[in-house]
Formats: sequence, structure tokens, C-alpha cells
Amino acid sequence: MKFRQFLLSRVLAWAITIFIGVTFIFFIPRMFPSDPVENMIGRMVNLSGNMDPAQMDALRTTLRRQFGLEGSLLSQYGSFLWKGLLHFDFGPSLMSYPTPVNEIIGRNLPYTMGLSIISTLVAWLFGNTIGLLAGFRKNARSSKILEGIAICIYPIPYFIIALIFQIVFAFVLGWFPIQTNILTNQGFGVWFSTLIQGSVLPFLAMFLVGMGWQIISMKSLASTTAEEDFVLFARYRGLSEKTIGLSYVFRNSILTQITALAMSLGGAFSGSIMTEIIFTYPGVGQLINGAILQSDYNMILGCITISIVAVSTATLIVDLVYPFIDPRIRYA
Repeated sequence: MKFRQFLLSRVLAWAITIFIGVTFIFFIPRMFPSDPVENMIGRMVNLSGNMDPAQMDALRTTLRRQFGLEGSLLSQYGSFLWKGLLHFDFGPSLMSYPTPVNEIIGRNLPYTMGLSIISTLVAWLFGNTIGLLAGFRKNARSSKILEGIAICIYPIPYFIIALIFQIVFAFVLGWFPIQTNILTNQGFGVWFSTLIQGSVLPFLAMFLVGMGWQIISMKSLASTTAEEDFVLFARYRGLSEKTIGLSYVFRNSILTQITALAMSLGGAFSGSIMTEIIFTYPGVGQLINGAILQSDYNMILGCITISIVAVSTATLIVDLVYPFIDPRIRYA
């Protein structure tokens, strides 16, 4: 009975979070001063010259229907909840009309997920390992050096690090391409080679910043846990420092970090916008940036709705797994 109440409360919180998130993201683009349909018609007129007024009205009606802008705001919202949220059908993209938003996101999402998930996992593993050592042995010289490096790296915005890497390793040394150009039509070998070359610098930029934060947070948690009474009691019992560090300090410090990892992995669906812009990486972050600049409502709704669902779902999974990790929650 307790588990059912626990499960119901978490699922309810998950559903409310998604509902509030997609509601905000539906109404915010409609506050933009530009109209995507009028912008698209204006570009067509510039390309084709004069257009018959009757044809223009018919085209305007068709586009407004396809972009979900027909009818009252409430009816548009209801249509979005039914098609977009429940069926993930976001209609055609304004930037690549008439290609569906789902098809474009499907092409770009694997690149974003691969880059973001791998960099997040590697940064989490390295950062927490170094942070544990720095916190558990906080008086050691090596711990102080590692903490100092992390403190210097973390405040630097990741796009600054990305620009430095681009200037040094791509422009000056020429080891990597300045902009990512993944060749998809020349066989698997060429595709994989260009993918690796274009992903190294974005990966390093995201890895360093992520690792800096993990070191600082884990060091703070580990140093606090290392001063708890149960750790002192373990020392009085004569347990080895390795056993105390892994079984006592690490297990009690890692819980908060697991939650942060789940939220970071959920956020991988939206990509790192600034990093993808700097390196022209073909991910979802690039799509969001282009959609905002061109008032592509459907693309904005598609990308951010998927991100909201992913982050909320990752948090829900962690909430459900937590009782199996922490006995204190399970017994409560």
C-alpha cells in the first residue's frame, strides 16, 4: 500500500511537471512579435515576385492550418496537447517546409544524444572519483591541487572553453576542423571519421565544465560525510581507509550525484545550444536556435517538448530507483 502511494505521488508529479512545462512553451512563442506564416509568405513573394491576392489568402489559410495557428488560442492549445504531447506530431517545419518536424528531429537527435550522453557520463565518472578523493583526503596536497583546478575550470562558461579550443586546436594548430562537417553520403568509414573529428572539441568543452562541477559538488559532499559520527566509529573499529571511503563515504555521498546525473541525461535531449552553434554541430541545439530566429513554432514546440518529457521521465525513474539505492527511504 505504501509503495502504491509512493508510485502514485511520483507519477502525478511527473504528469503535472510535463503539463506545466509544455503549457509555458506553447504560449511563450506566441508572444513573439513576428508571425511565422507572414514571414514565410514574405520570403515566397521575394523569390517569386508578385502573387495573386486570392492565391496569397488561400496559401495563408493553408499554412495557418498546418502550423496549428488556425482558430482561437484555446483551440490551438487543445490541438497541440492532443497531437503534439500525446502523439508527438508537431506538423511541418517552417525552416524546412514541408518536411515534418519529427523527421528533422529524428535526424539530429542521435548526434546530440551521443555527444551529450557520453560527455556527461565520462565527466560524472571522472569528476565524482576525483571529488571523492579530494573530499575524503582533503588535507592531502594532491586533493588541494585537484580542487583548485576544478574551482578554476567550473566558473568559465562552456562556450568560452569551446571558443578557446576552436581557436587553439582548430585554427592555430589545425588538428581538427573549425566547423563540424559530417559526410553522410560517402560510406560508413567516411561518416564515422568525420563524426569523430567533428565531435572531439565539443566533447572536451562539455566534459571539462561538467567534470569541474562534479569535482566541487562531490568534494563538498564527501568532506561533510567524512566527518559524520558513523565514519569516525568505523575508524575506531579499525576498518581500512579504502573500506571506509567506498562503503561509508562514497555510498552516502553519491545519492545526490545520481539525481544530478539523471537530470543531466534527460537534458541531453535538448543538446548544448552554444556548443553546437560554435562548432556548427548538427544537433537539436542548432535546431532550437534556428527555430527561435525564424519563429518556427512547430520546431520550438517539438524540440523543447521532447526535452521536457525526457528530463521529467529521467527524474521519475530516479525517484522510483532511489528506494533500492538508499535503505533509509525504503524503510521509511
